[in-house]
Amino acid sequence: MTPLDLANQIAAEGDPFADPPHILQLREDIRALCANFPDAYWRDLDRRRAYPEAFVQALTEGGWLAALIPEEYGGRGFGLRETTAILQEINQQGGYAGPAHAQVYIMGALLRHGSPEQKVRYLPQLAAGALRLQAFAVTEPEAGTDTTRIETFATRDGDEYVISGRKLFISRVQHSDLMLLLARTSPRDAARPTAGMSLFLVDLREAGDSIQLRPLTMMMNNETNAVTIDRLRVPAANLIGAEGNGFRQILDGWNAERILIAAECVGDGHWFVRRAATYASEREVFGRPIGANQGIQFPLAAAWAQIEAADLMTRRAAARFDAGLSCGAEANMAKLLASDASWAAANAAVDTLGGRGFDADYDVERKFRETRLYRVAPVSNNLVLSYLAQHALGMPRSY
Repeated sequence: MTPLDLANQIAAEGDPFADPPHILQLREDIRALCANFPDAYWRDLDRRRAYPEAFVQALTEGGWLAALIPEEYGGRGFGLRETTAILQEINQQGGYAGPAHAQVYIMGALLRHGSPEQKVRYLPQLAAGALRLQAFAVTEPEAGTDTTRIETFATRDGDEYVISGRKLFISRVQHSDLMLLLARTSPRDAARPTAGMSLFLVDLREAGDSIQLRPLTMMMNNETNAVTIDRLRVPAANLIGAEGNGFRQILDGWNAERILIAAECVGDGHWFVRRAATYASEREVFGRPIGANQGIQFPLAAAWAQIEAADLMTRRAAARFDAGLSCGAEANMAKLLASDASWAAANAAVDTLGGRGFDADYDVERKFRETRLYRVAPVSNNLVLSYLAQHALGMPRSY
């Protein structure tokens, strides 16, 4: 059955939540791309802790990393609904969208708050793959999740800003030409803690020794770094939007990030359940498939139900984002539900495969490590619950 046939069948059934034909075709295109990067490709990269350069290049050449860039600048002109399908499908096919996903969502700051000159200068090159924007420098060693406590400071000096400070867990810097950098341009005001931060587009090719990297060894193959910034000079023309409004400018990106991460987790969850269910149906112990045992069936079935529910919330959040509606609660709920669902599916898959769940040749342990990240990043699920308690339920602020 072709994607269009399936779409027509779903439409006939009257399912209002189903993917329309163009998204079904998009998924088919991504599946075809991912078929060129099988399990063995990702397994080898994980063993060597290497960057998936060939995969990212294929995504770039297909225009998939330019999903949100408007067509007038050479991009795909997609909304978040289409973009979630891209990242979900990558993970659902056994790949790992993490090494490339930042170029999709951090584009939002430039798209929504960049000047016309910045858009004309950078967006066509990003869409064509001549430039990569993969690095997003916000987190700092002392500030942690409290972004208002960042200490990296930018001082205006004529037509430039001079920036010094430290950042932590900044991924893909070695594979990025540009980096979005959040820094203070005025001291923290306890009465208005989110004010006084500004967002800069840094050309890493011109940074020289002003930026020093210390690669970190992580649980999963996700290149990330501690970054030291020492008297980095950035043209004032590279300030995104108005000085002092940087925190507000990255909020849009955060909502998009949460929704897209949720889609990746949904993809992971589908992969875990499908892989485990297939194994359980074929693996025989004591003369029968282990999948006939309810102790195997029930955790996988429960995980599947969680994944499907998370998928619906992710679709709702993406639809609200595309419609320009407030979506903070929906974006956070999608990330919470999807990361919990993928983790439940990961554990059920390991239990199903037993010893083979820990064997790298079966790939479950690799994706187990990858999906675990998202219960902590880009925001801890505990902070998501605090946000929902305060902003959705009207309860007192807990932090």
